[in-house]
Amino acid sequence: MCGIVGVISKTPVNQLIYDALLLLQHRGQDAAGIVTAGPDALGRKFFMHKARGMVKDVFRTRNMRALPGTVGLGQVRYPTAGNAFNEEEAQPFYVNAPFGLVLVHNGNLTNAHGLKRELFDIDRRHINTESDSEVLLNVLAHELERVGVKGPLTPEAVFTAVRAVHKRIKGSYAVVCLIAGHGLLAFRDPYGIRPLCYGVADLPEGPTVMVSSESVALEGTGHKFVRDVKPGEALFIDLNGQVHAEQCAENPVLNPCMFEYVYLARPDSVMDGISVYQARLNMGETLAQRVISTMPPSEIDVVIPIPESSRPSAMQLAQKLGKPYREGFVKNRYVGRTFIMPGQGVRKKSVRQKLNAIGMEFKGRNVLLVDDSIVRGTTSREIVQMAREAGANKVYLASAAPPVRYPNVYGIDMPTKEELVAHNRNVEEIRQIIGCDALIYQDVDAMKKVVAKLNPGIKSFEASCFDGVYITGDVSAEDFAAIESQRLTQKGEDDADHSRLALQHSPD
Repeated sequence: MCGIVGVISKTPVNQLIYDALLLLQHRGQDAAGIVTAGPDALGRKFFMHKARGMVKDVFRTRNMRALPGTVGLGQVRYPTAGNAFNEEEAQPFYVNAPFGLVLVHNGNLTNAHGLKRELFDIDRRHINTESDSEVLLNVLAHELERVGVKGPLTPEAVFTAVRAVHKRIKGSYAVVCLIAGHGLLAFRDPYGIRPLCYGVADLPEGPTVMVSSESVALEGTGHKFVRDVKPGEALFIDLNGQVHAEQCAENPVLNPCMFEYVYLARPDSVMDGISVYQARLNMGETLAQRVISTMPPSEIDVVIPIPESSRPSAMQLAQKLGKPYREGFVKNRYVGRTFIMPGQGVRKKSVRQKLNAIGMEFKGRNVLLVDDSIVRGTTSREIVQMAREAGANKVYLASAAPPVRYPNVYGIDMPTKEELVAHNRNVEEIRQIIGCDALIYQDVDAMKKVVAKLNPGIKSFEASCFDGVYITGDVSAEDFAAIESQRLTQKGEDDADHSRLALQHSPD
């Protein structure tokens, strides 16, 4: 899960991309990067700045001044592959041939390791990082070279290359690529797992076209939402702002990621015709039915959300139960989202830095806490303990999402089953680990049903972390073994990095 944006305009785009990345900051807090092309009208020279950290920390005034041009793209990174502490893996990625390409990617390639070998042995291309995004960029570059463009690059040639890319790469991917001197290319995987949309703004100087992970980035920068990019579809936006579109996959089927609606996306976004906010309200309604079937509502005094993503579900649940809804936790907005923080040590430490309980809402009460999901269980256990310390009589916990029982390989940081509290455990065993008095989960089928009814055109979702179904059909037991091995190695490197950072900042 990352946030990506691309812009073609008649005016400088550096501030516009910066503003869009701020609106997408929730999608990644590890690193940020912007590249622009210009300053001449042909856009043949790239200017790039990227580094680890939040958008506001990565880009200072001097950095923004060094990003001229009317075409550009940007990314906020949430690491799911490669080294979370390696600044070289911050995006965008660049390759100089053909034309000069710069790319940002949201998702995860499931066949990246095989492609890396193939690129070196057959295509004679070198990959210098562990990032699957660099692999994707080089596959695209190779296929653009194979098209054999003699004169100006045409949309038809670009689409031919994207067709070949679809046939070679597997997994989830939403991509924006800047082609020097020609324009902006955006495409989405044939299953539509990761989101991508575009919008336009009519300015006196000429039209501006923006491609983004979420509609909120369009609306927040003055662009009118046009539509989502279809699964398997490619858009080529030339330097005049003309949008060319073509379906480049053989059998595209829309299967948007369910976890986007549960947690990842901002509630004010609309993805594939579904309001994220309304989807969460609907989840709260079905969760209320699960609560009623599990325990008498009379045992609940108050419903309290765990900020922020669970609020719509908690409000709807409280209304259905006829119980008061209260804000029992105050969130420190200057601490990042704990789910997407690399390293379990950072996650655990940040929970109490991020949340503080309001004692009067807990003291002597039976409280029903509502969370959007329970992944590792570490945060839930800490929060339940905080509620008890604040004086709660009993602490019940409800999850607006079903149990997360399976690894995710499509760009969400839950790749090994040992890290998932629900893997190979029943609800009672999970309850004991978390330490709450009752634990209620959403039902998988009910969740899919209430979200799907918001767009009848969607027949299925990518929900592998809940149901264990990997829709791309190319994930094997051997793949999971390799992922787990890589994860263990990465964990060791992360722990070592944290230790070094602690030593650097410790008093003499």
